[in-house]
Amino acid sequence: MEYGLIGRRLGHSYSKIIHEMLCGYAYDLCPLESEQLEELFAKREFKALNVTIPYKQAVIPLLDEVDEGALAIGAVNTVVNREGRLYGYNTDLAGFEYLVRAHGCSMEGKTVLVLGTGGTSRTVCAAARRAGAAEVLRAGRTGADGALTYEQAAARRDVQVIVNTTPAGMFPDNGGCMVQMEWFPACEAVFDVVYNPFCTELVLRARDAGIPAAGGFEMLVAQAVYAARQFTGRDIPESEIARVHGILKAKLSNLSLVGMPSCGKSSLGKALAARLGKTFVDLDDEIEKEAGMPIPEIFAQKGEAGFRDLESEVCRRFGAKNGQVLSTGGGAVLRKENVRALRQNGPVVHIDRPLDQLAVGGKRPLSKSRGALEEMLRVRGPLYRAAAHRTVSNTGTFEETARAIEEAFYEISGTQRPEPEPAGRA
Repeated sequence: MEYGLIGRRLGHSYSKIIHEMLCGYAYDLCPLESEQLEELFAKREFKALNVTIPYKQAVIPLLDEVDEGALAIGAVNTVVNREGRLYGYNTDLAGFEYLVRAHGCSMEGKTVLVLGTGGTSRTVCAAARRAGAAEVLRAGRTGADGALTYEQAAARRDVQVIVNTTPAGMFPDNGGCMVQMEWFPACEAVFDVVYNPFCTELVLRARDAGIPAAGGFEMLVAQAVYAARQFTGRDIPESEIARVHGILKAKLSNLSLVGMPSCGKSSLGKALAARLGKTFVDLDDEIEKEAGMPIPEIFAQKGEAGFRDLESEVCRRFGAKNGQVLSTGGGAVLRKENVRALRQNGPVVHIDRPLDQLAVGGKRPLSKSRGALEEMLRVRGPLYRAAAHRTVSNTGTFEETARAIEEAFYEISGTQRPEPEPAGRA
């Protein structure tokens, strides 16, 4: 391994694709147990490494020199081997500052609550102090080392900015969250350094409460650019952060389609997957695979509740993955946990088709008559609109509808349509 990332659990990491896009060198993911750490650094058979949880503090005694800023923070996330000597840096600090800046947040004069007490917590606390925060609080499970417990933190109703630095909510344990937003009525911004999924449960809760919130993917790209500068000695422009972030988020984001049965989710989903370069997944098909029987038989044997349980499991599983167009069943929005699963990794679009153009019967057990569809729409219509980031009317041509959904995807995800390759370029 010449370049790579070390940590305990790396299956969630996007660092490989970011670094390889930035600089073209091979970048390896190297999961390590703590007893392997000292051996790796003793051999020094690498050019440069990034370091993640839980080794950002543990590597410091294994280095020859540590940058003053990293030493003050007490955490290293970038190690460079220069002629056999190991140098440690912290590019997370600049990465987090970029994230805060990119979302127009100021911590000056604010009360900032940092969730977690590890190496990244130290980095975020340093950034908050550099930004002029009036008070920086830390919270942890035990309240050790001067931190608050989460129960004590809940009593601080003056908190204005919250930053999560714990692994809570990180893939594959999606859905975890250490706090409730109602504890913090003065909160005006939330950041989560977790980047997979793009929107953790904390970010989703903050947005539900009307509070601006951002996950850690931009921070990850930013710190990678700053780390790559150390790796290569090249002055990589900061504009690369926005470029790489936009390309990769468009590539990795899901697009989930919700709407009434026969509104066009499957046919449009297949077309959109081809246009966006994503994998198409029909969640009803996945439910049938899971159950080993068609949907009418699932209803007959397990009832609607049994079917909904299968649907929730499939939504949870595929919502945690990336780079997909997901066509949902008509009733997926009936359970809030399904909507959370779909929203965590990309936009949700509601396809709205007139009632008189919806099919009756077929393999849809709940679409037995026009009256049944009318009642279904009465109940589900508000749920579709609440679940979706955007509603697109399917009343024009197929191409018009597909184009409108594609444009909504890029707009909602905050990314841009890839520019076509120049003519003659291989």
